[in-house]
Amino acid sequence: MTDYSSQAISLLKQLIQTPSLSKEEDGTALLIQNFLKANGVSPERKGNNIWAKNLHFNDSKPTILLNSHHDTVKPNAGYTKDPFAAIEMEGKLYGLGSNDAGGCLVALITTFLHFYDEADLQYNLILAATAEEEISGKDGIESLLKVLPAIDFGIVGEPTLLEMAITEKGLMVLDCLAKGQSGHAAREEGDNAIYKAIKDIEWFKNYQFPNASEMLGPVKMSVTMIEAGSQHNVVPDECRFVVDVRTTDAYSNQETLDIIKANVNSEVTPRSTRLNPSGIDLNHPIVKSGSSLGRKTYGSPTLSDQALMHFPTLKMGPGDSARSHTADEFIYLKEIMEGIVTYQSMLNLLLHKQKCN
Repeated sequence: MTDYSSQAISLLKQLIQTPSLSKEEDGTALLIQNFLKANGVSPERKGNNIWAKNLHFNDSKPTILLNSHHDTVKPNAGYTKDPFAAIEMEGKLYGLGSNDAGGCLVALITTFLHFYDEADLQYNLILAATAEEEISGKDGIESLLKVLPAIDFGIVGEPTLLEMAITEKGLMVLDCLAKGQSGHAAREEGDNAIYKAIKDIEWFKNYQFPNASEMLGPVKMSVTMIEAGSQHNVVPDECRFVVDVRTTDAYSNQETLDIIKANVNSEVTPRSTRLNPSGIDLNHPIVKSGSSLGRKTYGSPTLSDQALMHFPTLKMGPGDSARSHTADEFIYLKEIMEGIVTYQSMLNLLLHKQKCN
């Protein structure tokens, strides 16, 4: 079999050098598409999402999704190096998207190519390099899943230091509105909406949900924005505030929302309930495969495209989440190599029906 490792590093450098902000990933999509074609694969494209099936794909077999994203956030003002220069220095590769999630993506692409033309695998493989992950956009994995064959489980490439995130928190952003009645601040008039909002904000601050997740702990609610009033001498009749809610596998997003609405007086409108908590059973074969290689499990507080997948998913990849979205983002080259070896070893145990301890 071909060793694709050096090609993976070369591809990552090209991806870094090609700006790919969310919704503007056409350049990196073309790079990935052409890279796969150059390696004998016939990829398909939906928007800025590139996907491909292994050569001997068989509808009668279960299917594994190998997924990571090629969009990035905007580079922040703290960069001291050109975020698009792909600078290799002292065993590190610097550049926007190198850690989140370019290293994961090229490691998964390499893994897919490694198994691509093998016959008699126990599972099908689908590779998906997707867009809009950083904004949880509807034209990313959510759109692509509508055209993919049925998926039995997925590996989502995100920087986890190659530990296995078997659960992940979901997200709801709530727009809340407390209503009062306006009046003159100098007289006993009106019904101050700010005071009404304060009562609900105190509830968000102090409420403890009855059930906590074994891996993720309690649901976390944070009031992050507030707006009210037009001038100093007018009692405000409205107070708006925003709540960031990180949900767990103890409740669905809708169940969490129902509890909130039953306990506050403000009008509560979720921007979306689609980003649900997600994960995979500790006894799932892919988790047992990783465990047999010494990989640890944990619950992740950060959101990924797992939230949009309605099948078991494992989040795992080279790199460190703590470096994501930071100035002078980088990934160690050795991390990418270790990622390739780990992905291939874990899948090898499943694809060739070797027993995991």
